Amino acid sequence: MTSTSEQQVPDPLLPERGTVWERWRDALLADPRRHRLVAWLVPALITAFAGVLRLANLAHPHELVFDETYYIKDAWTLLNLGYEASWPDQANESFLAGDVDVFRTDGSFVVHPPLGKWLIALGMVAFGPGSGFGWRVTTALVGTAAVLVLYFVAKRLGGSTLFAAIAAFLMAIDGLAIVMSRVALLDNALMLLVLVAFWFVLLDRERMLTRIAATVGARSARHEVRWGPVLWNRPWILAAGVALGAATAVKWSGLYALAGLGVYLVVTDAVARRRAGIAYWPTDAILRQGPVTFLLLVPLAAVVYLASWTGWLVTSGGYARDGDPNPFVALWKYHEAIYAFHVGLTTGHGYASPAWQWPFLVRPTSMYWHSVPFGEDGCGAPSSCVQAISSVPNPLIWFAGVAAVLYLVYRFVRSRDWRYAAVLTGVAITYVPWLLYPQRTIFQFYTIAILPFMLLALMFALRDVAGAPGAPRYRRASGQGVVVVFLAVVTLVSAFYYPVWTGMEVPYDFWRLHNWTPTWI
Repeated sequence: MTSTSEQQVPDPLLPERGTVWERWRDALLADPRRHRLVAWLVPALITAFAGVLRLANLAHPHELVFDETYYIKDAWTLLNLGYEASWPDQANESFLAGDVDVFRTDGSFVVHPPLGKWLIALGMVAFGPGSGFGWRVTTALVGTAAVLVLYFVAKRLGGSTLFAAIAAFLMAIDGLAIVMSRVALLDNALMLLVLVAFWFVLLDRERMLTRIAATVGARSARHEVRWGPVLWNRPWILAAGVALGAATAVKWSGLYALAGLGVYLVVTDAVARRRAGIAYWPTDAILRQGPVTFLLLVPLAAVVYLASWTGWLVTSGGYARDGDPNPFVALWKYHEAIYAFHVGLTTGHGYASPAWQWPFLVRPTSMYWHSVPFGEDGCGAPSSCVQAISSVPNPLIWFAGVAAVLYLVYRFVRSRDWRYAAVLTGVAITYVPWLLYPQRTIFQFYTIAILPFMLLALMFALRDVAGAPGAPRYRRASGQGVVVVFLAVVTLVSAFYYPVWTGMEVPYDFWRLHNWTPTWI
């Protein structure tokens, strides 16, 4: 008689069918050429869609929106003089009227490095300074490129074309990403460069693991491996250094990413050496490989940062340029003044939002608001119309992203998955440093640098919701259905909010519907 443990479970009369998505995926994988086509077509279409959302009617409004009043005029004087110059009173009106050369030649005290403004200037080189399209086009292209880079980062982390596409699509339709791509501020460029550096660090990790394993494997056959290889040939770290130097040359908060990713590189080196069986792995990673990693990453970042100040160094009119006969000493003194400004910045602002409020979306930034009385400019609303640009993200994407970050912390504690650690590192380096300045005047839109990493966390959370391959079919089908419904709803919410992300003229009551709490007004 056969024991219970030896009894065979009978095969079902009909094999279990996969879900709709699984059948489509299997059909796709069965044809390698079709699979390759989709692997490139999907990110291309999502990126093109993101570009349309960011470039459509980009010249509107023909106003200097929020801090465009600084950065656009600084960019124009950089282009003409090589440094940021001061402007007379009523300069905004003159600039908007097309009289763009009323600037003075004396230097202006600016508190951000030049690179982001040089990027804005490129748009004015191509399309002229006479319209908002020229001012904003490079910022819009930067935001569009970020969608594509996020796709490649998500694909490398998750290995799934579908979920990489979901992460990129959410970035394409999110309000914060759209608004920050349509207003010529600096933060979009900072976000892209930090994300690119993060991508390069991921690419380096694969090479590093392979080389450590190969070296240890060759040595362990002969004796115990006490020390691992010191790796100098790490081109992706050099590339990350360039990207992080450029990020810092846009805004100093790029330094947080430089420091954080530098620590991440050392930690991942240590973990890799421990798992490879290297006896002295902590000392090996910190004292032997660590200095090499520093030399690969930091000096090149410093060179790129310094190069961004070339215009200021080779001219004589920049602010504080005559502070010392040695231009580099003068530049150092200028940086001391900039640092003093930043640490002492506590001036009140109606839309200021300390970092502890950001997860709760307490105070999004109103970038632009213009009231149109009834009957004017085609306003047919019963009372009045509004043109508004608010940096409020898609609320569902935002709060789902916050929840996903917390979920990823839990998952990392349980599984120690390096991919979760990488995403959480990205969140930490772009968010945690701001918590150290609770009194400083900062804004919710700074979270554009955090957003890609929140979406990566959301990608992993949605993949878990969709169900593991080995889960029962009903679990997979229901989970995938939840993901589809979520994507459909957030797409509708983005369509609802798009008019108040882009300054479209809408009835006042319609605009009020978008302000879910009094603090959003």
